[in-house]
Amino acid sequence: MKKLWPLLSYKEGKDTYQTLQLFTQVLGKIKLATLPWANHSWNVTLHITPSGLTTQSMPYEKLDFQMDLDFIDHELKIITSRGDVRAFKLYGLSIAQFYNDVMYALKGLGIELEIMTTPSEIENAIPFEKDEVHKTYLAIHATGFHEALLSIQDVFMVFRGEFTGKSSPIHFFWGGFDLALAFFSGRTAPQHPGKIPGLPNWVLQDAYSHELMDFGFWTGSEAFPDAAFYCYLYPEPEGYKTADLSPSEAYYNNDMGEFILPYSAVQQSANPEEMLLEFLRSTYAIGAKLANWDNELYKKDRDFKIVEVQRH
Repeated sequence: MKKLWPLLSYKEGKDTYQTLQLFTQVLGKIKLATLPWANHSWNVTLHITPSGLTTQSMPYEKLDFQMDLDFIDHELKIITSRGDVRAFKLYGLSIAQFYNDVMYALKGLGIELEIMTTPSEIENAIPFEKDEVHKTYLAIHATGFHEALLSIQDVFMVFRGEFTGKSSPIHFFWGGFDLALAFFSGRTAPQHPGKIPGLPNWVLQDAYSHELMDFGFWTGSEAFPDAAFYCYLYPEPEGYKTADLSPSEAYYNNDMGEFILPYSAVQQSANPEEMLLEFLRSTYAIGAKLANWDNELYKKDRDFKIVEVQRH
């Protein structure tokens, strides 16, 4: 049975998406305050679950805790290794109220943290504790967003299994509000110039320290008001933007420097999974050829031998 590919509209859902992005930034900055740094900032990303997004386990003194945005029950949940649970609903909360409720709940669990409260990768950002502007949470848009992430993650997992080199987890970046997967050639890359609002240059230079191909999905923005899949290669080789790409609905966006496949084309396709895989495989083949990546890094039909264990 094919998975659900819900209709997504940036125009109709943007207020909820903007609020959700800031919810995820609060959680992400708590991860940043509790975990040691990992290359490419993989330590602070969120991960998809059957019910929403999770921080996964984070340490604090003598306990561990986890925070989940639940898009089925529409609440923020905190659980600890002691079995304590705190939860509150997401409806009608400004970012300031959400931030205060999160910190109050953590303090009640004996977890006292200080985080950077200015949002990352957002122009004219309002500190969490002062943001009474963003306060829209409509269940229909949160649910559709989550259902799309689940379906996309399943396809990304198939594609990731075809790559034999270093690859990232399939994870959610709260700065750009995108689900992403990165493949690496193994070679170092030129230093990234940085210059993204609210993001230190050294973070970008660490993220792009090695040649990579990045594949992802995001819900859109004011500059690009459509949900879409993307792929880019760093550094970009000559001939990349004019390469012959498939499916026909995909194209190179010069303003963003990325290949784009509209989510709507996938959602309306007779076989969304196959269309998305076609885009991922096509963009990989183009980039790998032009950037001279090792052919041994990609094997579409890998044959894994499964050993059955007899239980007595």
